[in-house]
Amino acid sequence: LCFPPPPPTVTSPCKILKCNSEFWAATSGSHHLGTEEAPEFCTALRAYAHCTRRTARTCRGDLAYHSAVHGIDDLMVQHNCSKDGPTSQPRLRTLPPGDSQERSDSPEICHYEKSFHKHSAAPNYTHCGLFGDPHLRTFTDTFQTCKVQGAWPLIDNNYLNVQVTNTPVLPGSTATATSKLTIIFKSFQECVDQKVYQAEMDELPAAFADGSKNGGDKHGANSLKITEKVSGQHIEIQAKYIGTTIVVRQVGRYLTFAVRMPEEVVNAVEDRDSQGLYLCLRGCPLNQQIDFQTIRSAQATEGRARRKGPSLPAPPEAFTYETATAKCREKLPVEDLYFQSCVFDLLTTGDVNFMLAAYYAFEDVKMLHSNKDKLHLYERTRDLAPGNTAPSGTPPTLWVALLCLSQCWLCLL
Repeated sequence: LCFPPPPPTVTSPCKILKCNSEFWAATSGSHHLGTEEAPEFCTALRAYAHCTRRTARTCRGDLAYHSAVHGIDDLMVQHNCSKDGPTSQPRLRTLPPGDSQERSDSPEICHYEKSFHKHSAAPNYTHCGLFGDPHLRTFTDTFQTCKVQGAWPLIDNNYLNVQVTNTPVLPGSTATATSKLTIIFKSFQECVDQKVYQAEMDELPAAFADGSKNGGDKHGANSLKITEKVSGQHIEIQAKYIGTTIVVRQVGRYLTFAVRMPEEVVNAVEDRDSQGLYLCLRGCPLNQQIDFQTIRSAQATEGRARRKGPSLPAPPEAFTYETATAKCREKLPVEDLYFQSCVFDLLTTGDVNFMLAAYYAFEDVKMLHSNKDKLHLYERTRDLAPGNTAPSGTPPTLWVALLCLSQCWLCLL
C-alpha cells in the first residue's frame, strides 16, 4: 500500500498584509503632528489605496482586505483627501517616546469586568473552539465535526469578526484543517482603534497586521494586547474592553482557535434575525457535518456503491485503530469527544500532530471554559439546533465497536 503524496503548500496570493505594513510604517505618528502633515498623510493614503487595488483580484473574500478598503475610504473623508494626486511613499517615521504601546492606564469603560459593578449580575462567560479535522465546540457546548472547506465566519458581532479558511489535509480528501485565520477587532469608543490580526500556515505573528501589539493610539489602547507565549506556535490576545481572551496556536502545519467571551458580547448584534451564518454560535450547516459513527463505513463501502461527488480516498495506513487509541491515550486519558476526535483524525490523516491539536484544544478548554463541570463532552450533538440538549449519545463502547467492524470490513475488501 502506498501513502498518498503530501499536500501542496498553501500560500496566499493576497498581499493585503504588505499593504497594511507599508502604510503603517509610512504614517506612524503623522496624524499627531498637526495639519501641515495632511498632504503627506493623504499621499500615503493614496499609495495604500493603490496597493489594495493591485491585490484586489487575489483578495476576494479576505476580511482583512475588505476592512482595509473601507478604512481607506473613511480616512480619506476624515482628512479631506483627494483620491487624485501623488502616491509616492512619504519618509518613514519612528514612534515617539511614550507612545501608546507603553501606556498602561485605561479608562474604566475599557475594562469590561471593572465596569460590571453597574450591572445586577456577574457576566456569564462562554467558550468556542476549532481544531483538528476540524472539530467545532460552539458557545452552547455543541460538538461537531465539519467539512467547511474554504472561508467560513466563526464569529460575527458588533465588536469583532473572526474568519477561518480550511483546506484539504490530503489531495481529494473531505478532511480539512484550518490554514488561515483572520480576526478584526472593530474600533470601540476611546478604547481601541480597528485592528486586524491574520495568521497562516507557518506564519503565526506576534503582532497585528500593522505591526502594533496593542489597540493603537487611543487612551485605552492597552485594553487590547497580543502576547507571544511560544514563538511561532502559541499567541494570546486579551481584549479586556470586551472581556474576551483568544488563543491561537499552530500545531504541525495547521491552526487552532479558542475563545472565552461574555454571553453579552456573543449576542451583541444589531439585527440577529438577519445575521448570517456564524459557526461558533449556530454551528456548521447540516450538509457540512461529518458523523464519527458512519465515516469509516462510508470509506469501506465506497468501492461497492459509487456515490455522487468526489470519492473518498483510501485512509492512511500509518495508524490502526489500536495504535491510534494507544497514541491518543498518551495525552487524553479520558475517552470523551476530544479523545474520539483524536482517534478519528489519526485514522483519517495519519498525522500525529492532530493528536497534539486535540490535546491543546482541551488544555485551552480547561483554561477558558467558565464551567469546570462541562469540560468533557461525551454525547453526540449532531443535527441539533444550538442550545438544545442532545439525546442520549452513542456510548463510547458502541462507537468503538462500529469503528472496529468497519476496519475489519476494509480488510475483507
